[in-house]
Amino acid sequence: QVQLVESGGGLVQPGGSLRLSCVASAFKFSEYVMRWYRQAPGKQRELVAGISVGGNTNYAESVKGRFTISRDNAKRTLYLQMNSLKVEDTAVYYCYAIRGSTPNWGQGTQVTVSS
Repeated sequence: QVQLVESGGGLVQPGGSLRLSCVASAFKFSEYVMRWYRQAPGKQRELVAGISVGGNTNYAESVKGRFTISRDNAKRTLYLQMNSLKVEDTAVYYCYAIRGSTPNWGQGTQVTVSS
């Protein structure tokens, strides 16, 4: 079982930026595929961005060019840099880790984009 703790959420105006962090307890963090998901009120949870063990990244179309996912294996930390935020980015953001077939989820951090 991997413990994932997100931080960095908050209230920001449209056009602003936030950086989310996710610290993992996993000793072999570098062996985990890592992702960020989000869930807005009344909507299904959706994949925002992912990063492979080798550092390859993928993004939802809605965030391409605005969000950047990265990882620091030495710090066992996953990041999501969010720029040019829009009202529709408002959601709870979840960190996700998987190695093999066992998924692990963080508790989530709220991001609210509003003027």
